[in-house]
Amino acid sequence: MKINKQNHNINKKAYIIGGGIASLASAAYLIRDGHIPGKDITIIEESDKLGGSLDGKGSPETGYFTRGYRMFEDKAYLCAYDLLSFIPSLADSNISVKEEFFNFNKIHPVYSKLRLIGSSKKSGLSWKDKFNLIKIMARSESSLGTSRIQDNFSPLFFKSDNWLEFCTTFAFQPWHSAAEMRRYFLRFMQDSPFLGTLSCIRNAPYNQYESIILPISNWLAKQGVRFEMNSRAANLDFKQSDTQIAVECIRYIYDGKERKIAIDKNDLVFANLGSMTAASAMGSSISAPRLEPAKLSSAWVFWENIAKKYLKFGSPSVFNSHQNESTMESFTATFRDPAFFKLVEKMTGNQAGSGGYITLKDSNWLLSVVLPQQPHFINQPDNAYVCWGYGLFSNEKGNFTPKKMSECTGEEILAELCRHLGFKKEIPSILKTSNCIPCLMPYITSQFLPRKKEDRPPVAPEGLSNMAFIGQFCEIPNETSFTVEYSVRSAQLAVISLLKLNKKETPIYKGQYNLKVLYSTLKTILFA
Repeated sequence: MKINKQNHNINKKAYIIGGGIASLASAAYLIRDGHIPGKDITIIEESDKLGGSLDGKGSPETGYFTRGYRMFEDKAYLCAYDLLSFIPSLADSNISVKEEFFNFNKIHPVYSKLRLIGSSKKSGLSWKDKFNLIKIMARSESSLGTSRIQDNFSPLFFKSDNWLEFCTTFAFQPWHSAAEMRRYFLRFMQDSPFLGTLSCIRNAPYNQYESIILPISNWLAKQGVRFEMNSRAANLDFKQSDTQIAVECIRYIYDGKERKIAIDKNDLVFANLGSMTAASAMGSSISAPRLEPAKLSSAWVFWENIAKKYLKFGSPSVFNSHQNESTMESFTATFRDPAFFKLVEKMTGNQAGSGGYITLKDSNWLLSVVLPQQPHFINQPDNAYVCWGYGLFSNEKGNFTPKKMSECTGEEILAELCRHLGFKKEIPSILKTSNCIPCLMPYITSQFLPRKKEDRPPVAPEGLSNMAFIGQFCEIPNETSFTVEYSVRSAQLAVISLLKLNKKETPIYKGQYNLKVLYSTLKTILFA
């Protein structure tokens, strides 16, 4: 895309703390909408690689690896699509990543023929829980307060197929925030009739890093954006007048030494708060992941440090001090033989890439696995096959393995998965020709923990003149966290606010005001 060279912000410099999708989106919008030259934008990132939680790496020999598997949806991801609409595709610079994305999904649509697998029969909702589900959508968010999902439903609700389809699509657990669940029900209401088939889901052509992060970061580099890698943001210094607060210095650590960036009165700061994949621990086929002793990662320490200075910067401890309620474990398996894929495809009736999540109802870990379209990595050879999965209850003992999922090696997790799928005879040959990498993430669902509105600061707090918050832990009314959309929307809002642009944010689709959507949703609930 050709960028308008007219520049009304030539004397401004922008500093963005963190290198995830929210930061990359902020830089992109500063260039496109704010007309700030790329050379005047600096991204400060702790690691040696951009992308944050949207990662992807590996090889057939060592095994491929991603911490997560991101899915999209047509009406709920309008900000993300807006961002991708002006980023050129890596494969064909004449089209955008958005065009590439939609072309891929036309060829490879999702329709799961077997969403849930298990010995137990189909379980619907009781009339009481149907009423409670409708009631929770009708209530205000403030009335739900800090209540948990389990406070609003009977124990049988959490055994129903409706709940299993919902919770494994979005990674909710019974002790998570009822207010956050309500947001998801409203935001994805148009998809409620389709969670059993996942036909509402759109996939990226490759893994999230190569499909999303790499084209954006390449484009930003061509625009001249500076990347300060291996640089850990530690704190901010502020100056305060009677009416305003302004950042005057960024303190960060590089090569073990503190460095400072003085912030001019015209400069802007965009700050990520916390991290849902902070302190992630990787294992291997023969070793279990081991978490570091209870110690906050730098992303959380940064938020703690600035929150001590002003109450309006939120309450990080609400999200980072309940690891027993925010931990989840994922795994990425690489196969050198197609046997596992062929067995799953035969069982489900779906070719790889066409079925979305498969959830094992009887699993104590509540395992789910997805076989993406192959290749899942750009340079993945034809004789390698990559799948991804996760367990919502990593602190439970397995059905066949007398250990918690968090204590298991990759081989033990893969063997447990195979037994649930009925592939017991094939386990030795599958393990011999595979590499399974588990990953334990202690904060991955922390944004779902019960919280008050003020626990997450707004994108642009009142009285803060030159800084905005971005990412998963700022507050965006009516929007759903734990999505790429949330991060990109925070970036869009931050740029519009700080630059005082005569531009409105991309509207949030509200299916609850569409009579057809509302009718389909109520029908789905009442006849569940």
